[in-house]
Amino acid sequence: MNLDVAPRLGGWQQAWRLVAAAAVGLPVWLSTGVLLSREQGTETGSWFLTGDPLVALGCLTALLWRRRFPLTVAMTVAIASTASALATGAAFLALVSISTRRRPVEIGVVGLAFVTASQFAVGFSPVQSPPGSLWVQIAFPALSAGIAVAVGMAIGARRVEVRSLRDRAESAEREQVARAAQARALERNRIAREMHDVLAHRISLVAMQAGVLDHRGDLTAEENRVLLRGIADGSHQALEELRDVLGVLRADPGLPEPPQPSFDRIPQLVADARTSGLDVTLATTMTGKPSDIAGLTCYRMVQEGLTNAAKHAPGAHVHITLGGKAGDELHISIRNSPASSASPATTTTTQPPASGFGLLGLAERISVAGGKLDHHPTADNGYLLTAQLPWPNHSHEKRV
Repeated sequence: MNLDVAPRLGGWQQAWRLVAAAAVGLPVWLSTGVLLSREQGTETGSWFLTGDPLVALGCLTALLWRRRFPLTVAMTVAIASTASALATGAAFLALVSISTRRRPVEIGVVGLAFVTASQFAVGFSPVQSPPGSLWVQIAFPALSAGIAVAVGMAIGARRVEVRSLRDRAESAEREQVARAAQARALERNRIAREMHDVLAHRISLVAMQAGVLDHRGDLTAEENRVLLRGIADGSHQALEELRDVLGVLRADPGLPEPPQPSFDRIPQLVADARTSGLDVTLATTMTGKPSDIAGLTCYRMVQEGLTNAAKHAPGAHVHITLGGKAGDELHISIRNSPASSASPATTTTTQPPASGFGLLGLAERISVAGGKLDHHPTADNGYLLTAQLPWPNHSHEKRV
């Protein structure tokens, strides 16, 4: 954006500027008339009464286009003001207007034309000057031109500053809108990830238990009660976790969010999966407890592994291995065997819906934690999910 371009003026703004220019020239015109009447009696000259006001009117009219053709209008008015004492204010306004552009060459050319043209005004208004007054005839127009240039440059500087402040305010507003949109997008992604992590595991286990009930007619009453109890508990827990997630959306921003699961809850997660019918083993060779971020990431990874096994490999054996130590890395491995052909769930006609975003969200979560994720089928048609998370030794850092 060009900061030298002046804003467009409305009708009222244009009018009062031209009236002010005419008001400035009026005392000069009247004083010149008084001097002419003293020297020439009652006859002040037809040019002074008719030509002078007409030239001033032409100059004021030309000023209407001073912002579209600044240099041309300023030069025209400065030269034409020679023939009109009443056009002195118009010439002053033209010089102020060209000075707002703050271009030294243009200002110098118009100012020189203004001072030079003023020396020829005597031919149109034959007022005798006292002897030795040449320096006054030059100094007064030069002083007037200097005042006009100073005023114009001050207005131009102020105009540029206001425009710059407005542009910065608009830029800041655009950045704020962009940041708000980005924050909303990140929050939507976070909520979607939490919804998946929280609900997919519970619903998958419930669906698996319901599939067993649907396809196993040889279960005892006690086994049926266990499965029904598991479905009821899983559904209740899914609703509670969903209520926690939705509560974040409705809650006051100043209120803390519900606590996130930690590393210590992984054994309970595995126990719940066993209760739901999954064949799961957990082996831990860890020394110490990882940080909250690493613990939450590990919990979500185990949860995702169990969910995928329940969805895609019912009846398979799932082996979870956790290892590592502070100052090294946290290693997570989740391996499941192929789906059991004898499992009733493999013959279920209705499978739990697959979102397709579980591993993508898990990869993003692990990347944010500074770790690496790998997943691929195994040679025996099973599946392997592994990750390495950084585990800094904070206790050592404190001692140092």
